[in-house]
Amino acid sequence: MNRTRVLRGVAVAAGLALLGACGTGGGGDDDSTNADGSTEITWWHNSNTGDGKDYYDQVAKDFEAANPGVTVKVSAMQHEDMLTKLDAAFQAGDAPDIYMERGGGELADHVEAGLTKDISEAASAEIDKIGGSVAGWQVDGKTYALPFSVGVVGFWYNKALFEQAGITEAPVTQEDFNAAVDKLKAAGIEPVSVGAGDKWPAAHYWYYYALRECSQDVLSDAVTSLDFSDACFLNAGADLEDLIKTEPFNAGFLSTPAQSGPTSASGLLATGKVAMELAGHWEPGVMQGLTEDGKGLGENTGWFAFPEVQGGQGEPTAALGGGDAWAVSQDAPDAAVDFVKYLLSDEVQKGFAELDMGLPTNPTASQYVSDPALAGLLQVRDAAPYVQLYFDTAFGASVGGAMNDAIALMFAGQATPQDIVDATQAAADAEK
Repeated sequence: MNRTRVLRGVAVAAGLALLGACGTGGGGDDDSTNADGSTEITWWHNSNTGDGKDYYDQVAKDFEAANPGVTVKVSAMQHEDMLTKLDAAFQAGDAPDIYMERGGGELADHVEAGLTKDISEAASAEIDKIGGSVAGWQVDGKTYALPFSVGVVGFWYNKALFEQAGITEAPVTQEDFNAAVDKLKAAGIEPVSVGAGDKWPAAHYWYYYALRECSQDVLSDAVTSLDFSDACFLNAGADLEDLIKTEPFNAGFLSTPAQSGPTSASGLLATGKVAMELAGHWEPGVMQGLTEDGKGLGENTGWFAFPEVQGGQGEPTAALGGGDAWAVSQDAPDAAVDFVKYLLSDEVQKGFAELDMGLPTNPTASQYVSDPALAGLLQVRDAAPYVQLYFDTAFGASVGGAMNDAIALMFAGQATPQDIVDATQAAADAEK
C-alpha cells in the first residue's frame, strides 16, 4: 500500500544533502533535543481515517506517557500524498524521523544514499521475534526497518452482489473470472473497480499475470539480472490485454484514484457500486474509513485469489504481496528507534490486529485478527509456496516506475505487451 519512488541518483543527492545539512533532516540527537532536554520525534503514516487514525494517535500518547520528555509529532495523510511528500522530504534533507518503508530495491536506494538508519543491534530482540518476515527489509545482512504488516493481494468482493448476479462460487481460473464478469454485467452491476489514476493498482494486474506465467526461477533471476527477455513477460502482457478487452472495469477507471474518497476504487467497492477490486490486505481497513458506519462491507466482505492461468509456468497458488515497515531516518534520535520497537510490541500489534488494520507480523498478535476474511488471508499468506514482492518495489524505483507507466498506457489502449517489456528493459539497462 505503500509506494516510495526515489530515483537512485536523486536519493544519493538527498543523502549528501542530509550529511551536509545542519538543523535539517528527521532530527539527529542535536537537532531534535530542546534546550530543556526534551525530545521531539516526527512520525508519518497513512492511517488517516476512522479507528486506525484514532488508534495511532493514542499509541503516540501512550508512548509519550511512558517516556517523559519525549513528544511524538504525528502526521497522518492519504497514501499517495504521503509518498509525494516523502520524496520531497528526502530530496530536501528534511525527512520524518519515522516513516513507512516497503523494502526491496526502494530500501536499497535509501540505504545507498545514507537516508535510513541501521537498527540491527538496537532492535535485535524485535527482529528475532518477527522472524523471516524481516528479510525483505535487510540489505547486506543488516536490518533497516521492522515490518508491521505483511500480506498478499487478491480480489475483495461483495458477497451480496455476487449472490444477486447468481455467482455461487468464487472464481478459481481465468475462465471462471470472465464468466463472473459476464454475470455481473447481465445483472446491471459494474464488475471491477481499479484505481488506474494512481497507476500501481493497474500495474498489479500485470504483476500477477507475470507471476502466473513465469516460473519462480525466472522472476528471482530478473530481480538481480534485470533481464526481461523471457517470453513469459510478453505472455503476461497478452493476458492483461485480453482482460482489458472484456471491459470489466468501472466507468472512468483511467482517472479513478486508488483509495481517496467514496469515488475511489476502494470507495466504489465499500459503498456497493462495484462487485470486486484487486487489492491488498489493507482493503478492509481502508473501506471502513470510507463508509459512514465505519464497517466497510461488513459481513458481505469476501476474498479470493488471483485466477489461475492455463499453461502458465508459475505456481498457481503463488501470491503477490509485501508489506509495510517502520524505518528510522539516519539522523533521527534514539527515541525514534525506541518508538519503532514499541510499535512492534505485543500490546500495539494486538490493537492493530483487533482493528483489522492489516496482517500483523508479531506472532502473538495473529490470534486477534477479528475479520474473518483477514484471518483467512493470514492462512493464505502462510500457505503460499512463495510470495513475490511487488515488482516496482523488488526492481527498484526507476525500473518499477517505467514498468508501471507502460502498464498504465496499456489500460488506456496505448501500449502493447512488447511495449511494456521494452520500456522495462530500457529502464533496467540504464541501471546496469
